[in-house]
Amino acid sequence: MDVQETIRQQVTSHPVVLYMKGTPQFPQCGFSGVAAQILKACGVTNYLAVDVLQHPDIREGIKVYANWPTIPQLYINGEFIGGADIMRELYQSGELQKMLREAGL
Repeated sequence: MDVQETIRQQVTSHPVVLYMKGTPQFPQCGFSGVAAQILKACGVTNYLAVDVLQHPDIREGIKVYANWPTIPQLYINGEFIGGADIMRELYQSGELQKMLREAGL
């Protein structure tokens, strides 16, 4: 299976997917840490976190998949939402919480 198909399966078979550097418990960059903290603040604890440092093919492939050059990347119900800055803006406006509720989370 090619990396694009792997990514497609990950984002479509899990309600929330966060591609990040490190893990939610041990983020390896500040932006990834912020993204994990925002999800935690929204009450989302059960999501697929993919450590791109452990998967270099996904690290490069996800940039192509979303046409977005940076990591972290958040997906809700298969839809690309954005990176840490967009997540922060959506969280502060209440939109992220609304999106998560609408997704049944």
